Amino acid sequence: MTIRVLIAEDQAMVLGALAALLSTEHDLEVTGQARDGVEALSLLDGARPDVVLADIEMPNMTGLELAAEVRRQKRAAKVIILTTFARPGYLRRALEAGVTGYLLKDSPAATLADAIRRVHAGGRAIDPELAAEAWTEPDVLTERERQVLRLAGEGATSSDIAYKLSLSEGTVRNYLSEAISKLGAANRVDAARIARQRGWL
Repeated sequence: MTIRVLIAEDQAMVLGALAALLSTEHDLEVTGQARDGVEALSLLDGARPDVVLADIEMPNMTGLELAAEVRRQKRAAKVIILTTFARPGYLRRALEAGVTGYLLKDSPAATLADAIRRVHAGGRAIDPELAAEAWTEPDVLTERERQVLRLAGEGATSSDIAYKLSLSEGTVRNYLSEAISKLGAANRVDAARIARQRGWL
């Protein structure tokens, strides 16, 4: 049986390398390549992947948001996150989004191919050390605080954030204030930095 794989990765060189690497496996076929989560979603019907291999940090829609959307749409495809970030907070959010695989980009090529096969067969492929650490520090941010803080960390003003998320500026300031307080941060930029280090953004 051939396992169909859709790759979502915003770095063109990495995307091409992954596609070439997986294509050397006799039972894997790369049926789609996307530069972000939005493009990956648009390719699902045509690519009909069994497994979606996605980076975490991508423009427009992250790998975690993509995984959550795949689950919300009740797609059959399983999602594996492939990332450079060995952060327990990311893994915890990935598991909550329905991800069944979480691998680091410095893993051997054979590990990636085996993980795809394992996930396709109904198993999980998750770094055991990260799995053990994932639940040691709870994520204190709400989803809305996370969205607001992510945009603030990218340099967006309160009015920009309010427009993008269809909120009032006062509500945005309240969310930022809550996040700053929860994280013990000096300001919104510091809060975004702390949350990102912990894998919460």
